Amino acid sequence: MNPKKLIQLKANGETISRADLEVFISSYVNGKINDNDMISFLKAVHANGMTNEEIIALTEAMLNSGEQIEFSGMNSYIADKHSTGGVGDKVSIILAPLMAAAGLAIPMLAGRSLGHTGGTIDKLETIPGFQTRLEIQEFKAIVENHGLCIMGQTEKICPADGKIYALRDVIGIIDSIPLICGSIMSKKIAEGIQGLVLDIKTGNGAFMNTLERAVSLGEMLQKVGEGFGLKTDVIYTSMNQPLGRTAGMGCEVQESIDALHGDGNEDLMDVVFKLGGKLLVQAKVAHFENDTIPIMKNLIESGRAYQKFEEMVTAQGGDLSNLVKQNQPLFEVIVPAEISGYIESMNTLNIGWACVEMGCGRQNKDDLLDVTAGIEFISKTGDKVSAGDPLFRCFNSDNNKLNSAIKYLTNSVVIGPEIVNPTLFFSA
Repeated sequence: MNPKKLIQLKANGETISRADLEVFISSYVNGKINDNDMISFLKAVHANGMTNEEIIALTEAMLNSGEQIEFSGMNSYIADKHSTGGVGDKVSIILAPLMAAAGLAIPMLAGRSLGHTGGTIDKLETIPGFQTRLEIQEFKAIVENHGLCIMGQTEKICPADGKIYALRDVIGIIDSIPLICGSIMSKKIAEGIQGLVLDIKTGNGAFMNTLERAVSLGEMLQKVGEGFGLKTDVIYTSMNQPLGRTAGMGCEVQESIDALHGDGNEDLMDVVFKLGGKLLVQAKVAHFENDTIPIMKNLIESGRAYQKFEEMVTAQGGDLSNLVKQNQPLFEVIVPAEISGYIESMNTLNIGWACVEMGCGRQNKDDLLDVTAGIEFISKTGDKVSAGDPLFRCFNSDNNKLNSAIKYLTNSVVIGPEIVNPTLFFSA
């Protein structure tokens, strides 16, 4: 396999064999192919796409680049959830303990920020002491003992994806369906799960900004999952406005805690319950999705879901007692409404980049994040506002970055005379 020739083949839109893809990916992991060559390959894939067979081969090559987890002797249904990335999307932090409280086992490999979207691992690391870098045996033990564990990708699990993921973020090719499929599904299959539910985001703040593109991705992910023996469900949710009350770092963990105590924003909990319902039906906890919502509400109201979250945090070395103190920002700015009326739309992409500018995401591979940074959404689509009313509360601990971020929020909200009822879910 000649890497230059393979890159040229893909640049010409031609098909690459399974064997050549396997060698190319393993050579990159072993350092025989450098970042520049991989960047050229990724750009060629981004420009020309891949066939279904190539996508499955890419997924398998990423999967085979590292170890795979096996859970033997567990009676629980082993499952996971994945979102394609959103602004304010803290669903995993709520859903994982909720499902564990229902008796499922949730071994979750989660990611860091990507482009304008936040990362579950970055958010969880705002909890003092919380460890997301675990050995596979530690990860397995926590899942077996507590029913859930959320950790970052290790060098031993899909190391090819770990290296490629970092490159995709900084070279601006994060919306490629083949690369998204390979990245998501290699990690999920490596977890040793039986079932999976996928939250495919669409709208102005999503990588798949049209429903047509979202469905293309969702159908391909489902094909790959079921091709590897995973029961795979897909839902399509809106990213035409941020999800929940906040977007950022520690503020999203606090919002998740509030949700687990029964004070979750309606749009956020609707997504949690939709995804959770799919998993509970997969696990045969209930026969129909409509029957699952009372089950999940009871797990929250009884405190069992939050108890599972506490168990996970403690098992991973975290200390919730200092969460509020550590994540207290030094600066804040209120962004007011300029006119009166109803919020007709929100530019979620700009809001996401405002979060990045404040310190919630990486513009360069080695950027340090600000655990105190975030935005509170005081009003959202459909709400009535008067001129001067606060729309956003923006906060962090770097005043220069805070002031710089405000430019992204200018004109990010359209206010007009129409009452708008935002759509949260879409049908394929």
